[in-house]
Amino acid sequence: MSKKEGKYLTTGEFAKLCKVNKQTLFYYDQIGLLTPVLKKENGYRYYSIHQLELFFVIDLLKELGMSLGDVQQYMQNKSPEKFLSLMHRKKEEIVKKRQEIERKEKMIEAKIALMEEAKTLAFNQITLEQLPEATLYLSRKIQNTSDEEFVEVISDFIEELNVSRLDSGYPIGSITEREQVLKGNFSNYSYLYIEQPTPKEGYPYFKAVKGVFLIGYHIGDEKTISNTYMRLFSKMERLNLTLGDYVFEEYIYDSVVKNHTEQYVTKIMMQVAQN
Repeated sequence: MSKKEGKYLTTGEFAKLCKVNKQTLFYYDQIGLLTPVLKKENGYRYYSIHQLELFFVIDLLKELGMSLGDVQQYMQNKSPEKFLSLMHRKKEEIVKKRQEIERKEKMIEAKIALMEEAKTLAFNQITLEQLPEATLYLSRKIQNTSDEEFVEVISDFIEELNVSRLDSGYPIGSITEREQVLKGNFSNYSYLYIEQPTPKEGYPYFKAVKGVFLIGYHIGDEKTISNTYMRLFSKMERLNLTLGDYVFEEYIYDSVVKNHTEQYVTKIMMQVAQN
């Protein structure tokens, strides 16, 4: 059958259909990956239309992360069974990648929503708000730990979030128990936490107590955070409120969006009840 009968394609024609340059086809031929079905004495090379599918599979496998060496290895030992097994494996990889992309998209959406909300906040005001119950994933207890132990807990907590895919895009916050706050030990946190809007099954969670919270914002680093706590206590006294079981802290602005610690903003949420 001749080229005139439309059964063969020149290297240029084949390359155009595959959207690659001819050098790619020369290289594939050189390494034995995709060899023209016909080579003439004058050096002309011709490909079969049926080889298009082979090229597209090679291209697909490359896009899915297979090296040319691995593709070569398959091509040298190909069979329907091996091809089916390869396709199933690649499908599983794609599903996992898609799930990971969707998880990261949700993280980004959460960060966008939080930053948009931050633009509307009046950091100089103290407000009394009704907060809904939230599901939190906690670190192990860190109250009264040494600096070395504290760093270890943070490291373990971050590792847990990464391994278990529990990073929701929400800020990592801290919980301080009532007794420590009343003593003025505002940084003697009991736990670290991260909110879980869509909790995964099989993990122990803490349900943040819903109810009334006195909310204020501290501008600066933690060295001066006691000043903001004093403002909150004064407001609590004026409103005839008593401190509840927990105080929650979250960064609104930190090193992600600010260059200097004096520009950091911490949200303080104090659970309160009417006297």
